[in-house]
Amino acid sequence: MLYTYAQSVERYGSKYKVKKAIEDGLLFRIEKGVYSERKYASGEQIISMKYPHAVFTMNSAFYYHGLTDVIPDLYYLATEYSAAPITDKRVKQVFENSAPLMMGAIDMEYNGNKICVYSKERMLVELMRNKNKLSFDYYKEILLNYRKILDELDISLIEDYAYDMPKSNMIMKGLRLEVF
Repeated sequence: MLYTYAQSVERYGSKYKVKKAIEDGLLFRIEKGVYSERKYASGEQIISMKYPHAVFTMNSAFYYHGLTDVIPDLYYLATEYSAAPITDKRVKQVFENSAPLMMGAIDMEYNGNKICVYSKERMLVELMRNKNKLSFDYYKEILLNYRKILDELDISLIEDYAYDMPKSNMIMKGLRLEVF
């Protein structure tokens, strides 16, 4: 489990005891402001802890759901439009209107860690919304993988998400022509 510095101080009782726990190997400083009782932590776990109000999206979510085998170079996070910019060089921030931000967000178990990621249904809508921003081969790979699992998806939920997004007609047209 990961802890912030404040949580570590609360857990160990004082700043001195946190420093002593680190020296004794009972606590490890993973990076600035992130501490753990284990020596190593996954990138997803660290990012989830540092940005608790963000949702994994786009390339990260496609990979976590097994819709592509392309490992993303960055962690793609959706945040509220009014959120402060994330300066972490490992993160690609995607600003989202506050109403649809948590729509379709689920807690997913990934490599033994719980992360907040958009569902497969929401990600299909995101695929249609961002079609022009993705390379053609990458888009086609994901689209073909969606076609393979179409019977597992909740179509009415996909339509609900599509209608709640800006440019819903364009999204629905893309879904009808290329997916359904």
